[in-house]
Amino acid sequence: MTRVLFRTLAVTVFTSLPCLLIGQEAKPEAKQEGAPAAADTMKRPGHSFHGEVFNEGPRQAAYLMSEMPKIDFRITCKDPQAQAFFNQGVGQLHGFWNFESERSFRQVAAIDPDCAMAYWGMAMANFDNENRGKGFIAEAHKRREKADEREKMYIDGLHAYFEAGSSKNKERHEKFTRSLEKILYKYPQDIEAKALLTLRLWRDRDVGIPISSYLSIDALLSEIFAVDPMHPAHHYRIHLWDNEKTERALASAALSGQSSPGVAHMWHMGGHIFAGLKRYDDAAWQQEASARVDHAHMIRDRILPDQIHNFAHNNEWLIRDLVHIGRVRAAMDMAKNMCELPRHPRYNSISNGSSHYGRMRLFEVLNTFELWDQLVELCDTPYLEPTDNENEQLKRLRFLGIALFRTGKAEKAQTVMAEVRQRLNAKREAMDKAGLEAENKAKTENKPQPEIDKAKEDARKGQEGPVKDLEKVVAELEGHEAVYRTDYAGALTQFKIAETSKNGYLAWIYLMAGEKQEAENQARNFVNGNVNEIQPLARQVEVLWALDKKQEATEAFQKLRAISAEIDDLSVPTFARLLPIARELQWPDDWRMPAQPKSDIGNRPNLDSLGPFRWTPQPAQSWTLPDAQGQAHSLAEYRGRNLILIYYLGSGCLHCAEQLQAFGPMAKEFAELNISLVAISSDDLDGLRKSIENYKDGPMPIQLLANPDLSAFKAYRCHDDFEKLPLHGTFLIDSDGLVRWQDIGFDPFNDPKFLLGEARRLLRQVPTPNAGNAGKIAAGAANQGGS
Repeated sequence: MTRVLFRTLAVTVFTSLPCLLIGQEAKPEAKQEGAPAAADTMKRPGHSFHGEVFNEGPRQAAYLMSEMPKIDFRITCKDPQAQAFFNQGVGQLHGFWNFESERSFRQVAAIDPDCAMAYWGMAMANFDNENRGKGFIAEAHKRREKADEREKMYIDGLHAYFEAGSSKNKERHEKFTRSLEKILYKYPQDIEAKALLTLRLWRDRDVGIPISSYLSIDALLSEIFAVDPMHPAHHYRIHLWDNEKTERALASAALSGQSSPGVAHMWHMGGHIFAGLKRYDDAAWQQEASARVDHAHMIRDRILPDQIHNFAHNNEWLIRDLVHIGRVRAAMDMAKNMCELPRHPRYNSISNGSSHYGRMRLFEVLNTFELWDQLVELCDTPYLEPTDNENEQLKRLRFLGIALFRTGKAEKAQTVMAEVRQRLNAKREAMDKAGLEAENKAKTENKPQPEIDKAKEDARKGQEGPVKDLEKVVAELEGHEAVYRTDYAGALTQFKIAETSKNGYLAWIYLMAGEKQEAENQARNFVNGNVNEIQPLARQVEVLWALDKKQEATEAFQKLRAISAEIDDLSVPTFARLLPIARELQWPDDWRMPAQPKSDIGNRPNLDSLGPFRWTPQPAQSWTLPDAQGQAHSLAEYRGRNLILIYYLGSGCLHCAEQLQAFGPMAKEFAELNISLVAISSDDLDGLRKSIENYKDGPMPIQLLANPDLSAFKAYRCHDDFEKLPLHGTFLIDSDGLVRWQDIGFDPFNDPKFLLGEARRLLRQVPTPNAGNAGKIAAGAANQGGS
């Protein structure tokens, strides 16, 4: 549930050391090849002294995480801590957790700057990032003589790969793969070389090198597991057999996450195999484990959700599998949570990331289980609100129109249909106009008639896609309008044009139209095309029972019961319609059956132990800091109001000044929404006064506070722990003191209009607390039947 909150918002802006002091304070660990001179770097506060290659990566220190893979990759280094972080980085590398892997390797270099393999690790974490990978391996190559013979082979192979350049992509991949094989000639017991070799043999197909023998690669993996049965190379066995011979990776599907419990992607990968085998309950378990581990990491380390690799993909796939097994409420909860997540121009928008997938899957859940009243209600909330994105708005109009017809609100539905028709007419006019303009242009150029005709046709084709999409939506809505009028034959005609209604609804319409055999065929085909899925079986039971084929219906119902353990709400229409059938069969109202024990899923932990089901915002760190007159102010003063905190880097930072100049003139717009502006600077009091003097648009509309010891920067992770430099950051903190949005980086966030709009959206939502296993109801629970 959402509610509009009328709160006072405040924008807090943190400022840092003047640029000159940044240059004096920072002591680069080692100058990066091609890096700008110190004087140039001082012009860009927040940027790394080692060059641009270090800007994009992790800037906060690593720590030894719990539940990482157990790796023993011995290297030449001066400190046991460096070795521990290196092993952690390799384990994260095996889990494709490249960002955290790079952080671990950077920590190795921070502890031991002469460790060549630290930079090899950074390059491996950026294997698909040409510029960054090349920069890192160059640093490793500089330190090559401080490495042992085995390490030199690792470094030389990767150095040659990046030096070859992408113009010789296939050849350099072949040579790099051979370099790993040569390590094994000399060091046959090196299981890390074996693991990396299996990865390259699989990945090389992406550059046109086919896999000549899957079994040979699998045999190499077996050698690894003979030494270490819980090695994270289970990840690579899953990729190897996924879409080839899925069942061969079943053991690794069970062990992948258990080998690396703290790496979310390793849990996710098991879901690939279980989903491929139509074991959707197990797939959902794996993907839920992945989501929970990701949520725990993001909450613990205060990371914006969509900054995490694979996060949105995993969670949307989880929702699909929750739908397959009938966990309706959990699926809706996850979809809504994805919609609630902070949007960001780089990471998450309505056309990409969690917001996109959340809306897509929320519509799917509501449509699949016929929750029409909730769909209509959610269309008036931030979850499914109108949007300027044409594709998303068309999707919204389509489902809203369907829901209104299905709930008998025909007049409102026809208003929606009229809007879709208006959009269709506009697109047709645009298509005609494009064709006419192309035709006239070709005539002006005195082209022959065939070329004129082709130019006109090509121009019209460029507009055909949106026109056809709109035509299908109009046909589908007209079909639902016909159903509302009980014109089932007319509805079938429109649904065939629309090529939609793939959730079994068409079988029911055939039944209503008196086409009984086709109704049975449609229901059977729906089940056969969606094996082991709850909703198709429920639809088939309903159709067969209505056809008076009670024996076949009973058999279908028994199949449904066999996979019903995860259904979490029998009151939704899809299942409520089965209650009279269950009663006639003298089955209990709660007809679900418990799941049978399985022997091939390993030793699974309790899901709650991995992390929360939902991402939730966390409390902001407190601070008490003086203003330019020395009067103290604290975060606690803003309790009951909201703050947007922007860390900027001092009165001498040109980009920071531009940021203040962008936010300052919007102070009135913020104020109209009860938003205040507060700036916290790492300048001293004199620096604050200088910032006020430098403001060019009249009196400074932002309250400035001083934080010369950078304690606030560090508390909010706006700090490069490796180079001891403050970073730019922008945060939204709500009236309850929860961080709802953030941006941290080497450049300031400079789009106050976006942030104003996003604050308006986020603050209309009330964060929902996590509640154990997302309301999952075990089979045999209290009676949920009836409607």
